[in-house]
Amino acid sequence: MPAYRSKDYVDSLSEFGEGAALPASGGWFLRRPINGQDLHDGMTYPFLACDDWSALADDIEGWRGRLVSLAVVPDPFGRYEMADLERAFPDRLVPFKHHHVADLSLPLDRIVSSHHAREAARAFRRVDVEVYAEPSQLLDDWLGLFDHAIAKFDIRGIRKFSRRAFERQLALPGAFMTVARLEGTPVAAHIQLVGDGVVYAHAAAASPLAYKVGAAYALYHRELEYFADKAQWIDWGGEAGLAEEGKLSSFKAGWSTGVRQSYFCGRILDAERYAALASMSGTSATPYFPAYRLGEFD
Repeated sequence: MPAYRSKDYVDSLSEFGEGAALPASGGWFLRRPINGQDLHDGMTYPFLACDDWSALADDIEGWRGRLVSLAVVPDPFGRYEMADLERAFPDRLVPFKHHHVADLSLPLDRIVSSHHAREAARAFRRVDVEVYAEPSQLLDDWLGLFDHAIAKFDIRGIRKFSRRAFERQLALPGAFMTVARLEGTPVAAHIQLVGDGVVYAHAAAASPLAYKVGAAYALYHRELEYFADKAQWIDWGGEAGLAEEGKLSSFKAGWSTGVRQSYFCGRILDAERYAALASMSGTSATPYFPAYRLGEFD
């Protein structure tokens, strides 16, 4: 069972709401309270993953009267047709992020750019890298590194996973962690969640020293080696902001064989309450979805 398609993963985010099922399609989302109201809406982070995407529209319709809205990003590797998304999300369906991906059936020298290969070789002279298939024991090391990421990138909201969230995620089947050490001390790490033949880059963290020794190059290179016979794809994740042609990161591109388009999808299930909430928050004119949550984590 891929992590993002499991109740256990959604339950790791229980500080923000409760896990809710889409039973026919096989997906899960987070049902969260709307501040100051006896109302709820739904979201997924980072993805909505389903077994049967053709059943999604009817699943969502079954939540009418219990949710004001639902906002999701479908799994970039989801086996859906665009018609499935169009039926399920008539109110908002827009291109979101480009995800850099690596086809693991190709040899390493067909995936990695010559520049990144040189930098990785240089980094391996300074750091040791190991992949852990049972990463729960590394929680404290991970949290120490993630504190640096929170400060450097001003991580807020649901992306700022708590200790409890990471503790539950690292215990999921298919959770892995790659750790780079300098003279025995962890300086950078990645968490991966693996399922359905795809390695999803779930979270990354590094100390300031990691940037000086190029630890990220060693981590990415080692992950390509390790997962080559264990999965079909690596999804390195998307870019910051909305998808824009010509704005792909040269760093992630150097570990990739292509990109996959992701989509942001929204469904209004109670138009009257949605409009009233947007009016109260002064956000009726914004393209942000759901409008009434604009600026919530700024």
